[in-house]
Amino acid sequence: MKACVLQAPAKVETIPLEFADVTVPEPGEGEVRVRVHACGVCRTDLHVVEGELPPRKSPVIPGHQVVGTVEKLGKNSWRFAMGTRVGIAWLHKTDGTCEYCRAGAENLCDRPEFTGYSVNGGYAEYIVAPENFVYGLPEGFPDEQAAPLLCAGIIGFRSLRLTGIKAGRKLGFYGFGAAAHVAIQVARHWNVEVYAATRDARHQKLALELGAKWAGATFDEPPKKLDAAIVFAPAGEIVPAALKTLKKGGVLVLGGIHMSPIPSFNYDLLYQERMIRSVANNTREDGEDFLRVAAEIPIQTHVQIFSLRDANRALQALKNDAIPGAAVLRISD
Repeated sequence: MKACVLQAPAKVETIPLEFADVTVPEPGEGEVRVRVHACGVCRTDLHVVEGELPPRKSPVIPGHQVVGTVEKLGKNSWRFAMGTRVGIAWLHKTDGTCEYCRAGAENLCDRPEFTGYSVNGGYAEYIVAPENFVYGLPEGFPDEQAAPLLCAGIIGFRSLRLTGIKAGRKLGFYGFGAAAHVAIQVARHWNVEVYAATRDARHQKLALELGAKWAGATFDEPPKKLDAAIVFAPAGEIVPAALKTLKKGGVLVLGGIHMSPIPSFNYDLLYQERMIRSVANNTREDGEDFLRVAAEIPIQTHVQIFSLRDANRALQALKNDAIPGAAVLRISD
């Protein structure tokens, strides 16, 4: 099969992904093999490719927003019929036995596996995954439209939940890429006012088109104090600025898996019971709940499509904020 393989982390400008022929994977017990139709390109993929996340497998096939059809069943696999359209996300597998899994917090598992990071992902024609970590997809979303829902959507949804935001309240978004452009649609569905701060004028325009009350540059101060905010951009210097915009008791959620160092700031910004929370991965419950809401709205994803052979170019565009919405690789029809 054709796949984009990362032999060793390197800057995306050096074209680190090798478009190559690799062996088609065989599903093990409890697994399914999926023929990949589309795979979203996520900023986490960029962190994997450039080594900002310490390598867990080398070589590795990146990609964890996978849409395809079940093509082969492993032994004792029964959950999905052959030909079922499914989605595969970041959380590949958990141990199911650690204290976090037993407490219902599998996103914090002590021994997790991650798609496109510690196991091969979806920048390929085929992928295998445990059937219990595979999602059935709602009808109505074409493959390329569905792909960004599987990480950008799920993580954005978990971030929204962690803010505790309520209808009629004011919520800030810092950065307006793939996750934010999905999350704003959920927030507006919940009757939440959204204020978007992002450095790219195209992203500001998209935010306003999707219902933002206000959109400005990253360090512009919103016209109103906010009840909560989410930092989607992997830039630690945003944290003090975002705290400054919060009301008393406001919550700041950091929605990325990697962030540059956060500078020191005065305690006054945190005082009066403001709170900072990070988001770590997701649970399967997050995914199931989000996909139901996505179908109910329904979410409209804005995508720019690339061929599998052009995965390096897609990552370069993502790094340079040249993608309004989400980038998606089209693998097969």
